[in-house]
Amino acid sequence: MSVEVKLALAASPSEQAQEAARELEQRYEWVSPKEADLMVALGGDGFLLQTLHTMLDRHRALPVFGMNLGTVGFLMNEWSPDLLENRLMAAKTIKVAPLRMDAVTIDGEKMSLAAINEVSLLRETRQTAWIEVSVDDRVVLAELVADGVLVSTPAGSTAYNFSAHGPILPLESALVALTPISPFRPRRWRGAILRDNTRIKFRVLDPVKRPVSAVADQREVRDVASVEVTVDRSNVLTLMFDPEHALDDRIAMEQFAI
Repeated sequence: MSVEVKLALAASPSEQAQEAARELEQRYEWVSPKEADLMVALGGDGFLLQTLHTMLDRHRALPVFGMNLGTVGFLMNEWSPDLLENRLMAAKTIKVAPLRMDAVTIDGEKMSLAAINEVSLLRETRQTAWIEVSVDDRVVLAELVADGVLVSTPAGSTAYNFSAHGPILPLESALVALTPISPFRPRRWRGAILRDNTRIKFRVLDPVKRPVSAVADQREVRDVASVEVTVDRSNVLTLMFDPEHALDDRIAMEQFAI
C-alpha cells in the first residue's frame, strides 16, 4: 500500500480484540481517525456498526476494513495480522447507503437517527401495536396489528429482517424490505419490497394505550407517534472486503443456506 495512505485502528473492548490491536500496533504505523484515510476495525458486527455510526455522527466516514474478533462476523473479514497492507490494496469496496429515521414522540420531540441495517418499530408492552403504513404519502395499510414492523437495507436484510421472515436483498439492488414482525392483521400480509427512493411513514394509531418504540440499529426512541424512513444518499459508507469474502457474495449465498 502507498505510504501516503494513513491508517487508523479501532478495537472493541473485548480481551481478544484488545490483544489483536496491541499486535497490530507493534507491526504497523497508525494515526488518529482525524488524520486517517482508512479505518481498520477489530471486533464483531456490533462493533463495526458502532464504528460506522460514530463516523456518521462526526460527519467523516472513512472506508472501513473490519476483521472478525467477535461472534458471527458477517460484516467482517477474517482476522490475521499478516500482510495487512497487501490485503488493503487488494480489497473490494462496497458502498452502503444508510437509512434515515425521523421520529416524532407523543410529546412532540423530534429525533433523526441513521440505521445501517434496519429501522424497527416495536411494541413496548404485552399489547400488540396498531400502526398505519404509508408509502410516498399513500396509505397502503390502514391498520397493521403486529408486534412491530421494520425497514431493512440490503446490507441488513440477512439480519433481523431475515429472522422476521423478510426477503434477502442483493446488495446493489437499490431496494429496501418492508417486513412485519409477528403480524396478526392483515393475516396474509408478509411484507413488501420497495425501491430505495421510497418514503415510508408509520403512524402509531393508539400510542398511549399501545406504546411503540422506534429503533435505528442499536439506538432507541421510545413512545413514538410517527416515524418516517428514507434512504440517506448524502452519507454513503464504504466497507472493504477481501475479494474472496466480499459482502455481496455472502448475501447472495445466504439465500441458499440451510
